[in-house]
Amino acid sequence: APMILLYARVVRHNRKPAAGAVVPTAAFLLGYLVAWLLFSLAATLLQWLLEQAGLVHGMMMWSNSHTLTAILLLGAGFYQLSPLKNTCLAHCRSPAAFLSRHWHNGRIGALRMGLVHGLYCIGCCWTLMLLLFAGGVMNLVWIAGLALLVLLEKVVPQPALVVRSTGVMLVAAGAAMLLHAAM
Repeated sequence: APMILLYARVVRHNRKPAAGAVVPTAAFLLGYLVAWLLFSLAATLLQWLLEQAGLVHGMMMWSNSHTLTAILLLGAGFYQLSPLKNTCLAHCRSPAAFLSRHWHNGRIGALRMGLVHGLYCIGCCWTLMLLLFAGGVMNLVWIAGLALLVLLEKVVPQPALVVRSTGVMLVAAGAAMLLHAAM
């Protein structure tokens, strides 16, 4: 929402009063939503495949496999520690900087910017979202915990501490789960 509001304000400021900012802002929003729709479709397909393989419970929608859970935890932990995570997070944390670096005029430019911004946002948290397969896609406590973590990463003054400590904890939890699965 902050990015969309800022984009609308910039467009409104740079256009003639009669031109308005609704259409470019709608195009920006559409691009953002297309990115998330594609991610959602991929996640839904993955859910179905994991369920068909018996790795995710059909009703509870959480992992039936210690190995799958360990892989998800390790993957999310190592991604948290990666430079790509930091790059994506930097773009999501600074809407004004994103707009100044990625500005394109017109509706197609707005659509493109929305799509790129959506991809950066997905890049911030896709592995954390995959952890829903471990704790349960419909588990409200798990969802709230992950949402809080994503929020902290985006609003605390020094996100590196949150990101790194989360990464280390996830790697440790994944390693412990992997050891448990091997026993």
